[in-house]
This record gives sequence, C-alpha cells and structure tokens, in this order.
Amino acid sequence: MKVNEFEKGLVSTRSVKRFSKESNMHYTYRGINALLDNLDDLSEMIQHHQLHQRPRLETLQSYYEAENTNILRPNRRREDHLADNRAVHAFGEYVSGFIQGYMVGIPLKTNYPIDSVDEQLREINRVNDADEHNSELVLDQSIYGRAYELLYRSQADETRFTVSEVQHTFVIYDDTVEQNPIAGVRYLYNAFSEKTTVYLYTSSVINSYDLREDYSLTLLSEQSHAFDGVPIIEYSNNRFRRGDFEKVLSLIDLYDEAESDTANYMTDFNDAMLKITGNVDIDANDAKQMKEHNLILLQTEPDAEGKQTSADADYIYKKYDVQGTESYKDRVKNDIHMFTYTPNMDDDSFSGNQSGEALKYKLFGLEQKRATKERLFKKSLRERYRLINNIMTLASEGSFEPNSISITFTPNLPKSIKDEIDSFTSLGGELSDETKLSLLSFVENPQEEIAKREEERKQQRQTSSYMEVES
Repeated sequence: MKVNEFEKGLVSTRSVKRFSKESNMHYTYRGINALLDNLDDLSEMIQHHQLHQRPRLETLQSYYEAENTNILRPNRRREDHLADNRAVHAFGEYVSGFIQGYMVGIPLKTNYPIDSVDEQLREINRVNDADEHNSELVLDQSIYGRAYELLYRSQADETRFTVSEVQHTFVIYDDTVEQNPIAGVRYLYNAFSEKTTVYLYTSSVINSYDLREDYSLTLLSEQSHAFDGVPIIEYSNNRFRRGDFEKVLSLIDLYDEAESDTANYMTDFNDAMLKITGNVDIDANDAKQMKEHNLILLQTEPDAEGKQTSADADYIYKKYDVQGTESYKDRVKNDIHMFTYTPNMDDDSFSGNQSGEALKYKLFGLEQKRATKERLFKKSLRERYRLINNIMTLASEGSFEPNSISITFTPNLPKSIKDEIDSFTSLGGELSDETKLSLLSFVENPQEEIAKREEERKQQRQTSSYMEVES
C-alpha cells in the first residue's frame, strides 16, 4: 500500500535548507524613473532584504567570527546533569583569511601606459589606501559572496571610495539581459534617535529617506553627484554570490559537535557513576563521606546461611572508541578543506620545504577559484575607475581610458629568491644595485642606502688623497 506514495505525491520531498533562494536573489526593476514613482516597491525591497537576505549574511558573519550558530544553540543536551561543553572552530576565518592572503597578500598592481595619468591614479590609490581597501573587499567577497564599494567626493574635493557594509547595502538592476545597475541602496539605523535613514544612489542624484516602522518612505533631501553612474559598485565572489565557506557550514557543525562530544565524554568520565554490588551495609551519609575523602570501605553482611558475602565496586561509563572517533573527525576536517579548496596545514604531505611551483599543484583547485574571483573583481574595478574618470573629466582634472588600465594580481606564494637569482645569473643576467638591495629584508629604503654608500666612498677617497699628500 506504500509503494506508490512517491508517484502520487504523498511523500514529502521538501529538503531542509539552511538558506532559501530568496536569501541571495538579485533585485531588479524596469527603470529608475518607474522606481522613483513607486516608492512602495522600494520599501518592499528594503523589507525583503531585512527579512530574507540579512539573516543569511548575519549567519555567515557569525561563522567567520567563530560564533557558530548550531553548536551554540540552547538546550543542546537533554540531560541537565551531563556536561555541556561547546567547542567552536574558526574554519570560516581560516578559509576566508587564507584566500584573502593568497589573492591580495601581495597588493594588486594597476598601471597605465601614460606616465602622467599613471601618477594620477597612483595618487588616488594612495589617498584612499587602495591596498587595504581592496583587501577588505576581497574579504567581504569571501565571507558573504559579495562586497560593496561606495564612491563619493570628500569635503576636500577629493575622489574617495570606501567599503559599504554588506548587511545594509544592495544594488538594484534593470530587467534587461544586461542587468545594468540603476540604483544602489544603503539603510542605516541610528540607535540613539531610533530612526532608520535610507540612501538611494542613482546615476545622477542621492536621495535620503526616513524609513518608518511600517516601511513607508518620506523624502528628506536630494543631492546631485557627478559620477554619471551608480556610485555603489557590487563585487561578486562568483556567479551565484556564494561565500567561500558557505557550502561547508554543515561540515563545520559536524566537527563542532564531534569535538564537543569528545570533551563532554572526558568530563562525564570524571563524574562517572559508582556501582557497588553485594550485600553491603552502607547508608547515604556514609557514601557521601567516603566520596569526599576519595576512598570507599565496604563491609558485607552474612547471608541467610551465616556465610560471609563478597562485595565489589567499579564505575559505569560509556565506552570511547578513540580510533574511530578521531578518524571521523579527521575525515570531516579533510572534507572541509577539500570543498573549500584550502590546504590542511596539519597534513604531513603539505610540507613546508616545497617550492612555490610544487605548492601550485597542491593549490590547483584554489587556483581555478582564484581565476574566477579575479575576473569578477577586475570587472568591478574597471567600473570604479570609469566613475573616477567621469568625475575627473567634469572637474577638468584630466581623463583616461579605463579599459587601458593594466590590473595584475600576484598569488602570495612562498618563493626561493636564491633559486630565482641563480637561474637569472646563470643566463647572463645582471641586476642593478637598487634591485639587489630591495631583496634584503633589513634594508627599508634602497635609494637611501645607495646614497649612504656613495657618501662613505667619497669620504674614503678624500681620506686617501689627504694621506698621499702627507706622505
């Protein structure tokens, strides 16, 4: 009678997912003018973002901060008298931190073929501390699957860019196949005034609204900008905007549970139940005193025939399969590293004396992921410089072609400089003194060191000349 229940749809096939599809969907609309004419639709997007998208983002942030939600849930153990240790493991931080360091541990380089323009771009990057900024974007990408950048003109009339919090930011795209951005949204809650302000960035204006409890919007101000584009740029981690450790959250939970249960076993073993067998004359007070003094004295009573009986005492505890449990934890841990394409530094095969080329083979999966991340990052990065070019042109500060900017990522792998130099010199190559000094870790400024050495040589020549004259 049960055999046809699946075909008839009587058996539930709904899978239990941690996040719904709505938690990572794109917001689209038919156009910015239509959106401005229908602010109720903007209100629904903000409400949807708070109710469906922020919970996912907050969960990912919790796992990055080693506040793993599953192991920290209340009432994990049903018995109140048993140990309830909670061991959390920062796999999220390890995965994102490793990928961040691998991608931008060596800062990415931007070059322009015209020296004057190249120097302008370098100055903009210096003012905005672009190396740190790009590193933060890569980290947000890795954690949340997306990152947001906000461009603005400072009070000093400088072009600036900063990271916008993922949990309070989203971009609205048009409903064409090109999915061009038509607006960016930031909403900020002020705990002191208990008010939420919404900032809507279009290609020409920045509107601020007061968001009420019923999600209705009231216009507060309208300010124009000259970026000629939406000044909020989204950086996607991949096509699905998935975080780098998002797929292994369940495996992280399993590892937390296994380590916690191991710790609970060790604690419960210390508090094991004492079992006494035999015809023993002992009351509760005597047993309590014996426990406090860490000894036990058993006095047996004769049986019905007057014969002396025997007694025994031992502890009752669960048997612990050490080898099986440790193998299980190792398997879960290895799966976490395998599905995040990050190396397990505890693995004996991942030795520390391998060359950078050998390590590349072990990081082959991560190399493929890096290629995808770099392509998407470069796409958004060019949009940054396109907006910068727009405002520079309007302010008569110069202009450039964003597509002509050369963007170079350098994987941060350990390298043997000695092997590189030996190979270079064996081919007849020569290096300048400045380059040679730059390879030394204890020399901070090669040019300054060269100037000092020239000064010392000058003084030596003067001393030699003076000694020759004296002689």
